Amino acid sequence: MTDTPKPITALADEGPTAPPRSHWRDVWDQFKSHRGALAGGLVLLFIILAVFLGPYIWPYDATYIDIRSRNQGPTLAHPFGTDQLGRDTLARMLEGGRTSIAVGLTAMLLALVLGSLIGVLAGFFRRLDGPLMRFTDLFLSLPLLPLLLVMVLLFREALNGMFGPEMGIFILIVVAIGVTSWMPTARIVRGDVLALKEREFILAARSIGTTNFNLITRHILPNVMSPIMVSATLGIANAIITESALSFLGLGFPPDFPTWGRLLNDATQYLQDYPERVFWPGLAISLTVLSINYMGDGLRDALDPRIRGR
Repeated sequence: MTDTPKPITALADEGPTAPPRSHWRDVWDQFKSHRGALAGGLVLLFIILAVFLGPYIWPYDATYIDIRSRNQGPTLAHPFGTDQLGRDTLARMLEGGRTSIAVGLTAMLLALVLGSLIGVLAGFFRRLDGPLMRFTDLFLSLPLLPLLLVMVLLFREALNGMFGPEMGIFILIVVAIGVTSWMPTARIVRGDVLALKEREFILAARSIGTTNFNLITRHILPNVMSPIMVSATLGIANAIITESALSFLGLGFPPDFPTWGRLLNDATQYLQDYPERVFWPGLAISLTVLSINYMGDGLRDALDPRIRGR
């Protein structure tokens, strides 16, 4: 007696499967769970919108002088009061915030480019590792604030003559902060590249003849974006503080060109009579730096797959 073959039953249609979650969706979910980072992002977004859109909405100009309204306290017309020349403090705060944040973003980008380039080259090419890391150690050993002061004193007049007083000092401060802030990024990227280049997918790509340029751009750089993005958030805060320190010392932008550091410098002369003039720019710098640091903390946790539970 032969066994008859059993009929093949059709597979049950279970309906369409859900698409796999993307990497950035997981990052966003983890970032949202960090309350400090989410609050910092909202505060930073509010500050950026205020300083970039506020001057177009607020009726007073930051450079308008009204001697009859000088040294006023907070009023409905001037919520933050006026300075010794009758200029509206809120208008100067908004204009100064635009300059300080622009300096922070631009200097951060320059530092990230330099640090990422040196870190990738040092980690990927063994013969360049020693010279580039000793070059990094040399910059780390330099006293940064005196170096910044020397750079400003040496090149300020030349750049002011070429680009004008505002643009010249902007370029000088951005370059000075950028070329003295890339070292931590370079070390972090180098360490990640040293670990990545021994991974199986890198060795497989090298075995099929992938060039070094394609290895770096297609495989190495996308996998070191996490520490680069965290360094970016911290670099913005560091650049804002450095620019404020230079302006506070009187070596930043011209006196009639407001920044938060310049407003602090001007307000110290009237600290006993009008202490609120120091409070507003100090609060703006503190809130901006604190919110960026919280965002960096949350972004670091969100980009770490071990913390996300993978």
